[in-house]
Formats: sequence, structure tokens, C-alpha cells
Amino acid sequence: MTGPGSITWPPAPMKTERLLLREPEAGDHAAFIELFTSPEVGTYLGGPRPRDECERALPETPERRPGLFVIGLDGAMIGAIEFNPRDAERRSHVRPDAGETELGYLLLPEAWGHGCAAEACAAALGWFADALPGEPVVLCTRTANDRSMRLAAKLGFAYRRSR
Repeated sequence: MTGPGSITWPPAPMKTERLLLREPEAGDHAAFIELFTSPEVGTYLGGPRPRDECERALPETPERRPGLFVIGLDGAMIGAIEFNPRDAERRSHVRPDAGETELGYLLLPEAWGHGCAAEACAAALGWFADALPGEPVVLCTRTANDRSMRLAAKLGFAYRRSR
């Protein structure tokens, strides 16, 4: 498996009809804190992280790493998409035996219900398919997360199993 770490990074920013997918910047710090501390965002992720912990732990300039995109709308960060390789060294808590890349995404609650997640994920998956043709991608979510289950189906993911 090659994964996102084996590609030239960063790619050029990607524009969709409404969104811009790009690398993180210093101005994204506050939005990352909002993502990680939001009770709504954390509902299916084990709950929100404590704000003081996030403020201490997150660098002022968010980490730039292969596979991590900020989702921008009208110049403001509304979320993030990440491709994480899952192999013997970096196992998924969901699929520990997997040799594939896991798609993850988080959006601020005010961006929910407007098609932004579908638009951003479709663009990111298109980039991934061009950058790493044939590389398998999975999207893991809880079946209780109706929004995420609908998005997975809309993006063409097939249900495999629940744990």
C-alpha cells in the first residue's frame, strides 16, 4: 500500500462549485478548536474534547500533512477532510487488519444540511483516485449516525459490517 504519504504534497487547492479544499493555515486554528470541542461534532466520536486541552495541544499553525484538507466556504474554514492510511504500522481502531486508506471528515454544525460534506468528499475522493489509482478507500461511521450513513451511500460506499 502506498497511501497519501507517498504522493507529492501539497496538491494545488481544489475548487468545487462552492468550496475550496486546501492545506491548513494559521488562520484555521480557531475553527479546528471549534471542530474538536463541539458537542454536536463529537456526538459519534466519543464526545467533544475539552477546550483548554485543545488550546494547549493544537499549534497556532495547524499541522500540514499529506492527506489533510481544510474545507473552506466564502474564505472561512467550515471543516476538514483527511485520508489516513491503515496498515500494520497505523492500524484503525475500527478495522485493525485493513490495508487501505480511511476517509474521515468533520464539519462545523452550521455547515450541516447544505450538501457541503458531499461536495467536499466527492472532490477529495476524485483527487485521491487520480493521485493513487486503484488504492482502496473506506469510510467508517457508526450506523446510528444517519447523516453519515446517507453520505456514505451517496458517495458510493457499500455497507460492510458493524462492530
